[in-house]
Amino acid sequence: MAWLWLLCMLLPAFTVSVTANSPPEFRSNMSYVTLPEDLPVGAVAFWLVATDRDGDQLTYGISGLNAYYFSVNSNTGEVKLISSLDAETVPSFKITISANDGHIQATNEMQVIVEDRNDNAPVFVNTEFSTSINETLPVGSVVFSVLAEDKDTGLAGVVQYFILKVIPSTDNSNNLFRILINGSIVLNDKLSYNNKSAFYQLELQACDSGGILNDMNITQCSQPVFVSISVIDEPDLDPQFVREFYSASVAEDATLGTSVLTVEAMDSDKGINDNVTYSISNSTRPGWFDIRENGVIFVSGSLDREHLLLDNEEVQIQVTATEKNLNIYGQEAKVSMWVTIRVTDVNDHKPEFYNCSLPGCSFSPQEAQVNFTGDVDEHASARISIDGLTMVAYDPDQGDNGTFLLSLKGQDAEAFNVSPERAAGSVSVQVVVKNSEMVDYEKTKEMVVEVVATDSVSNNFSVATVTIHLRNINDHRPVFSQSPYKLTVPEHSPTGYLVTDSINATDLDGDEWGPITYSLLPGNGADLFSVDPSSGNLTVKNGTLLDREKQAMYYLMLQATDGGNQSTTTTLEITLLDINDNPPVVQGSYNVFVPEVDGNVSVTIQAHDDDQPGTDNSRLVFSLLPGPYSSNFSLDPNTGLLKNVGPLDREAIDPALEGRIVLTVLVADCGSPSLSTDVNVTITVEDINDNLPVFNQSSYSFFVMERVPGALLGTVQAWDADQTVTNNRISFSLSGTGVNNFMLQGKVLEGGWAEGSLWLLPDVSLDYETQKFFNLTVSAENPGPQGLDSTVNVTVAVGDVNDEPPTLDAGSLRGISVAENGSEHGQVAQVIAQDVDTSAWLRIELVNVICTKAGVDVGSVCYGWFSVDANGSVYVNQSEAIDYEACHLVTLVVRAHDLATDPGFDAYSSNGSLLINIEDKNDNTPYFLPDNQTFVIIPELVLPRQQVASVQARDEDSGDNGIIKFSILKADFVRNDGTTNPVQVFRITQSVEAGLFTGSIELTTNLDSTIQGTYQVTVQAQDQPSVDPALETQTTLNLFTVDQSYRVRLQFSTNKEDVGANVEEIKGALIQATRTSVYVVTIQNIDSTARARVSSYMDAYFVFSNGSALTLTELNVMIRKDQDALRQLLQLGLVVVSSQESQDPDQSKLLTSVIIGLVVSLVLVLLIMIAALVCLRKSYHRKLRAMKAGKEARKTPIETTAPSATIPGTNVYNTDRANPMLDLPTKDLGLECHSSSDLDYDSLNSLDENSVDLDTDSKEFKRKDVAHDPPEPDPEPLTAVLSGRSAGTGGQQKDLSFTNPGLDTTDL
Repeated sequence: MAWLWLLCMLLPAFTVSVTANSPPEFRSNMSYVTLPEDLPVGAVAFWLVATDRDGDQLTYGISGLNAYYFSVNSNTGEVKLISSLDAETVPSFKITISANDGHIQATNEMQVIVEDRNDNAPVFVNTEFSTSINETLPVGSVVFSVLAEDKDTGLAGVVQYFILKVIPSTDNSNNLFRILINGSIVLNDKLSYNNKSAFYQLELQACDSGGILNDMNITQCSQPVFVSISVIDEPDLDPQFVREFYSASVAEDATLGTSVLTVEAMDSDKGINDNVTYSISNSTRPGWFDIRENGVIFVSGSLDREHLLLDNEEVQIQVTATEKNLNIYGQEAKVSMWVTIRVTDVNDHKPEFYNCSLPGCSFSPQEAQVNFTGDVDEHASARISIDGLTMVAYDPDQGDNGTFLLSLKGQDAEAFNVSPERAAGSVSVQVVVKNSEMVDYEKTKEMVVEVVATDSVSNNFSVATVTIHLRNINDHRPVFSQSPYKLTVPEHSPTGYLVTDSINATDLDGDEWGPITYSLLPGNGADLFSVDPSSGNLTVKNGTLLDREKQAMYYLMLQATDGGNQSTTTTLEITLLDINDNPPVVQGSYNVFVPEVDGNVSVTIQAHDDDQPGTDNSRLVFSLLPGPYSSNFSLDPNTGLLKNVGPLDREAIDPALEGRIVLTVLVADCGSPSLSTDVNVTITVEDINDNLPVFNQSSYSFFVMERVPGALLGTVQAWDADQTVTNNRISFSLSGTGVNNFMLQGKVLEGGWAEGSLWLLPDVSLDYETQKFFNLTVSAENPGPQGLDSTVNVTVAVGDVNDEPPTLDAGSLRGISVAENGSEHGQVAQVIAQDVDTSAWLRIELVNVICTKAGVDVGSVCYGWFSVDANGSVYVNQSEAIDYEACHLVTLVVRAHDLATDPGFDAYSSNGSLLINIEDKNDNTPYFLPDNQTFVIIPELVLPRQQVASVQARDEDSGDNGIIKFSILKADFVRNDGTTNPVQVFRITQSVEAGLFTGSIELTTNLDSTIQGTYQVTVQAQDQPSVDPALETQTTLNLFTVDQSYRVRLQFSTNKEDVGANVEEIKGALIQATRTSVYVVTIQNIDSTARARVSSYMDAYFVFSNGSALTLTELNVMIRKDQDALRQLLQLGLVVVSSQESQDPDQSKLLTSVIIGLVVSLVLVLLIMIAALVCLRKSYHRKLRAMKAGKEARKTPIETTAPSATIPGTNVYNTDRANPMLDLPTKDLGLECHSSSDLDYDSLNSLDENSVDLDTDSKEFKRKDVAHDPPEPDPEPLTAVLSGRSAGTGGQQKDLSFTNPGLDTTDL
């Protein structure tokens, strides 16, 4: 009773303490928020804003089943989206927002409205489209209709349809169809089964009308679908023969009924293919042929090829093909075609002879003859045909049957031949002379032969007799008494001069063919002579033309002809006798060119005399007529060879003659009287370059100042004594050292003089420092093969100007090293400058200082560390400030300045860089890089030598000073009950990349998977200096363990092979639902007798990034919450989600367990009875202690109760048993009790024996009611007491209760 009074006294005090503090209040607009569904994950969604009248610091939170969409900054209230929104799936949902001032937590329900965006493309309701239409379907008819749906709203959900492609793609098909706005496909043009296509495939696409997505107006389009349209054929076309032309042949002796050929026609309507019948509608030979129903044409009458000779041996038949059924117009569908049948020959005739001429022969049987006549001249040449013979051989058969052989027989057959010897059909027969000697009129005047025509196949033959009459001819010619006739006649004989009268010819035929007449045949000389036709006397016809020098001998052809025009010829050789009638003739003109001095004249005067060679009339004598220069030459009188007596000198000849000498040579013959001719010989003595150019001075000297481009230095002159311009023309050339700097311009003067001007090149000036003098050589030469030249020395002196910039000595700019941290002082380097000018005044200047670290400019950090004097001395200026970690390399940019440089020239040298390397000292301690990563170990899954954690460290020093070595100083295992045990289960390996050292912590042995706690590993990073003392630093890592109590078993209706094949899809669905890392332990089959619906199971862990893991109940809640993931898991065969311990035992262990259970139950009954008595007493004492604890709790202010920290390695975040990822108290999740009975209850509500509620409207799954209610957990006494404090506050403080872990009396 005393405890009850004390409780009543303390209750008002607690009430006053609570009501004295005002709760936070949310703003009025915190009841709902509208968010676009395309809000990126990680973006700020909204802000939680609350006010507190007491001015307390507020912390914000979000809870509820949909809290996983957001993360909240507890201090600022900034809410970010961490899970994607989808207006089509969840258009709105509720969350609970809270604000806590450290004393009271205020909550408010917020409605989140998801605003639709154009994030869905239209989807066709069905993707299998096909239809059939008649080819006569009217234009404008609806062919097919499609439907596409878009989950979006507004214009983004309004669907438009498009035809992307028509297959086949032709000009006829591209516009054959169109699609309406309602998805109806309309025929836009006429169809044709045969002429267009029997099948079409339309590629369709549906697009929405556009909408906003990611702040852009875009249009979403569906994946293309295909509509297949088959065209049904109708009978609207006539049949067609399968071939464009039919022809065949049949022998003329073919029997009745013989098949000739088969015609075939097909229905042009390919989709109908009606039967076709055949008939003969016309024929050029009626009755000869007929046709059967199957299209076979056969012989129906007797055939005779010879009756078809005028028809090209062919019969034309018109065949008509008619379809069995009428067409759509009610008419017969038929087509006709002419068929050609050739009647082939049979050998039923023998060759016969006809007296006619082709092609005018009719070959009627009555016209055949056996007697023929003809004429021929005696001794006619071979192959001369008989005149007057008109014989034709004819065989009406065809081919080999009409081929026959022709031959001769009879007493005179050896004198003649028949042509041709082989023929076919019809042929003109000729009898020709074979042996002309046997055809002799003097022996016989008439000859007879028989012509035989024999069939080449049947050997049947016909014989015709030919009588040949011979004609007499003049077959003897006149004969001369001698041949040839050799005659002579003086040249230029008078006309009528008798050459000879002894020519005579005779004819053996006597006077029968008339007297002999003589004549000269046309030829060379026939116009100079004439012959008497009767006597044959030869006389001169034109003596003036007889010139022996033109032609010394003539060959004439003399012909003797009898009355029958038989003639004989002979040759007349007429020789002309010579007289001296021709003066000598000099051939050509003589112009001799010879160079002076060494040149020699040697020329032969070519002359001839046309009189007879070898006589005085043609023998010539040469002589040289006197002249001014004739004494300098000699002439051979017999050969006419002209030579010079001594050397010729061009300068000795009168200049007016320009070197030409004219000599006159007389040429005379030795005839009587003597005849002569003179000729001029012109000898041109050519000038040669035999005189050297001569300079007017023996040497030249010039002076020029340096740096003066294009200056004129002076001129040189030379003279050449040669007279011609070619040889006295002088050209100058320049040689010597540095000649590329100069230019020599030549100029031609009068009288063989030339002048050369020496210049510097326009873009070249001399440099005194480079070269003070130039020794050049000027050459004056005459161009030509002689290459004669003269040279003279030219000296060019250069005047000095102070024009060169100074230079820095490269050796003095070699890099140096200076240690950091005040290690060195004073002068460290000396920069040296040089100048080639004699009046140089030099000083060293510091231009710039560059500070770099690892190749990167670090600004002005090293300014002032060093200084440079005017004499080039480099000093350490701030020794203590030199720091390797701030700057690795100092570059001093210096230059030299010449104060005495002439104006207009560069007085500065090029910049030089003096590199000063800062040497590192071990003055930096290694440091670990911050890492927010949480390391989690699942002992059941990790193996030895497997990495479980890592650290990274850097050291700002370089070289050995910056090398880090990792080591594990100690490793402890801290259990959940607070006990700590040292362990040696880890080792560390290291690697380095780009100065970043990484230490990998690996297991050395297997871990115990049943214990709960955290491994604390202390890692040391120590540098490795070679001289200075080593520096080190440490860090401690927490490696959270997930024990076997969080191992969850998922059972599947498929075997383990199928589960293993789909394991990645299963893990993906689980990760989507839980947002955890899924670690699969094993996949095994289950005995089919144990569970009818279960074939296999998969054990796995679901671990958050902070080391906590999901329990079975939490996994069930999260899977049910994600409907998409749940559907996918069900499709993959998921049946049961349970703990490993809740699984049914194997069938083999079931009987054993039942027997052991019966025995144990008997023992438990006895123990329970004993324990009931003992517990009754303990319960009484426990309640007393609970009342005392409750009394103490009422005295304890709420502000002094600090929330407990996270319990690493477990799924409990604080004493309220809240999950750190869901941020929900256990009462919201239904996780207040974890007894074995709870697990059984969870298993019953799992996927094991019950269906899963997808949503309230789902009709695919139905829930099975649980047969029993879960037992209520025993209330924690102190919680019950404190929760009672809210009575009397109007129900406003129902959420302010808390649980003090230090006063938990449940386990007392």
